[in-house]
Amino acid sequence: MTQADGTIIPCPNCRTKNRVRTVASGVPRCSVCHTMLPWILSAGPESFDAELSASVPVLVDFWAPWCGPCRMVSPLVEQLGREFAGRLKVVKLNVDEAPTIAARYGVQGIPLLVVSRGGELDRLVGAVPYARLKQWIEPHLRPVAAG
Repeated sequence: MTQADGTIIPCPNCRTKNRVRTVASGVPRCSVCHTMLPWILSAGPESFDAELSASVPVLVDFWAPWCGPCRMVSPLVEQLGREFAGRLKVVKLNVDEAPTIAARYGVQGIPLLVVSRGGELDRLVGAVPYARLKQWIEPHLRPVAAG
């Protein structure tokens, strides 16, 4: 659920609803049990650029509601966001609502997944199985800190 002043993310551990705002550093944690939250949100043209600022890699899912392959990939992308909570931020952008941003990223086919880490971009076009998606994203993630 997206709010004007943040996104509501339920904690996977205790189910507490947490409001997560756009931040450039750190990762969201549950306000009650401090579990790392899956950082998955939808962005519009007005919030997209701000959402790309994060201390973890950002996976952008360029999609459209009429796109069958997009509907197949979307749950897999969200699964990645849950699996790599604290290590990945997922931003979903409906290209029909943001054609200027889609053009800026050279979106010519969807689904298009773009991972941004430290200004570097990597792209993956089309619907792929979960194993291939995970294999593609893992080199972009920072290792989990010990302790």
